[in-house]
Amino acid sequence: MSVLVVGSVALDTIKTPLADVRDVLGGSASYFSVSASFFSPVSLVAVVGSDFPQKYIRLFKKRGIDIRGLETVKGGRTFRWQGRYGWDFNDAKTIATHLNVFASFDPGIIKEHRLSKFVFLANIDPELQQKVLAQVKNPRLVVSDTMNYWIEQKPKSLKKLLKKIDIFLLNDLEARQLTGRTNLLKAAGDLLKLGPKRVIVKKGEHGALLFSKNSLFCMPAFLLENVYDPTGAGDTFAGGFVGYLAKAKSLNERTLRRAMVYASTMATFAVEDFSLKRLLSIRRGDIERRVRQFRMLTSF
Repeated sequence: MSVLVVGSVALDTIKTPLADVRDVLGGSASYFSVSASFFSPVSLVAVVGSDFPQKYIRLFKKRGIDIRGLETVKGGRTFRWQGRYGWDFNDAKTIATHLNVFASFDPGIIKEHRLSKFVFLANIDPELQQKVLAQVKNPRLVVSDTMNYWIEQKPKSLKKLLKKIDIFLLNDLEARQLTGRTNLLKAAGDLLKLGPKRVIVKKGEHGALLFSKNSLFCMPAFLLENVYDPTGAGDTFAGGFVGYLAKAKSLNERTLRRAMVYASTMATFAVEDFSLKRLLSIRRGDIERRVRQFRMLTSF
């Protein structure tokens, strides 16, 4: 089944101890779409300026991503983010953020996309996330992400959104920030009470946790020799997770756990190079081989 993603498409400038790049493809919707496209058809809704390179438009099309929902604002400038990483790749320092056309992003969902059964709401304003949901008809699964800025600035809107979604995705720091809990088990319990059926807590290089009212699944991290750029790893994880579920026949606990493994696998590829370069170099066979390695590492 097809997947609808609403989020950002950006141009990133990134510096790490290993190298630096300028104006490369970034944004939550970009990483999600490419990751999910390995498993299911994807429709992307975002906004860019007229300065957005045509080579990235061709990239989306080559991956079979439906970009009818990608608005181009004539004369506008694309959302840009500049960041720097030290040797601790878990912590990105933002140097500059220029929202540009993204500041006035008001997603309108075309008729065909409103019938999407799987919806991912990337970390945009929770009020916009709710606006998107109001336009989609009877989705089978709604997954949403967030970030520390929205937790701080619009906690009421975010909590209102959580009553309407199926799976809530956030990292460990955000879970603690939103609930005021230091213990992740207690934080997840509080988040489940707010409405979602399941909560996924991402822990970066330490893996991820899947919580429901009656179950807990711990997904360890896959150890890598080379990490170049963790930007977009969380959105790549989300793309693998939702994309896998969209092609699955059921949404039972077993399938959700397998989706977590594929999600983590996709994220490991994303960090092995800057931007989406590594994701664009792999094939489905590479994914399956790494999933088998995951299985070997976690079997006992």
